[in-house]
Amino acid sequence: MSDKRLAWTLLCSALLFQTSIAKSVDIIDPFVGEYEGQVKLLDGDREVERDLGVTISKTKKGFNIKWKSTTRKPNNKLKTKVYTIDFSPTSRSNVFAAAMKSNVFGGKEPLDPMQGDPYVWSRITGQTLTLFALLIRDDGGYELQIYDRTLVADGMQLRYSRTRDGKPLRTIETLLRRK
Repeated sequence: MSDKRLAWTLLCSALLFQTSIAKSVDIIDPFVGEYEGQVKLLDGDREVERDLGVTISKTKKGFNIKWKSTTRKPNNKLKTKVYTIDFSPTSRSNVFAAAMKSNVFGGKEPLDPMQGDPYVWSRITGQTLTLFALLIRDDGGYELQIYDRTLVADGMQLRYSRTRDGKPLRTIETLLRRK
């Protein structure tokens, strides 16, 4: 193959790859926005209320999901947890890798599940954006958390489930309204 032909082939391949990445990132557009809601759940023998918030935004190389959970304690104290994760396209259609830590070159990459960190990824199927978080426990067992965020007329239907070694531990469902 001539040098010109090789250069042309490489250029076309790069442009096609960039186009496919752009299309896979554009699939997030309907989900972009802020959503809020509440849920009541049992914590031992008492009912607690949580305020939930999710913000989904586009980034330079993908998208970001930031979510917040504020629990109202019986003594009127508030306990807030905030998580934020960047996602970037993979070679698989509509599957996104988490970019949670910086490597030595300043690029973002997933955490290491063998060091006790969660392995996180997401996918978009139709109107549902799903985030998976896999934790490998010290005893070699696993815990899997799944956040299904499905677009509905009023906002986003959230379904959270947590299993440990295949046994369901908790499921939460609630509506988050678009702000």
